[in-house]
Amino acid sequence: MKEEDKNNLSSDKQYATAVILSGIFGIIGIHHFYVKRWRMGILDFGLFIGTLLFYVSGHSLIAGGLFIIDLIHTIIVTYLLLTGQYRDGQGKLITYPGQNI
Repeated sequence: MKEEDKNNLSSDKQYATAVILSGIFGIIGIHHFYVKRWRMGILDFGLFIGTLLFYVSGHSLIAGGLFIIDLIHTIIVTYLLLTGQYRDGQGKLITYPGQNI
């Protein structure tokens, strides 16, 4: 495959930045905004806010359920990022250094 074709399949988003954002702020969904996956970012952020609101209002069971859903989603996305299988908002792979496409 030509180098130009590889560049068309590979995202311009930095692998390390996406992984670090996912690892540190994954529950909040900041990494989705970085890679321009707006709907996923809003969903993750909504789950986070919902968790906080239900917890503060005394609905610990609902808050715990939302937190577990958000945590599982974050683990899956972080795994996909680490293995070079996650796509940005344009459908391009966020590749790790040296990854073959």
